[in-house]
Amino acid sequence: MMHFYWNGRAISFRDGETLALALRRAEVQDFGPAAGGQRARYFCGIGQCQGCLVSVGGGAAVEACLTLARAGAVVAPGAF
Repeated sequence: MMHFYWNGRAISFRDGETLALALRRAEVQDFGPAAGGQRARYFCGIGQCQGCLVSVGGGAAVEACLTLARAGAVVAPGAF
């Protein structure tokens, strides 16, 4: 099984799986700070709510529910 890193923790994922799904399966429910003082989390699963924004490799925030997991990627809470 492949894995990426979430805040230094190795998260396993299956080929074709999104970041959000792998994080949810690993029982990660809090994706970090979000706009409006809320906490980011998996919610709609289709990118509409943008409630699951994360940063991959220090880049701009992306929707975890739409972003495919990549082996060795470093994923962190989105920057707000």
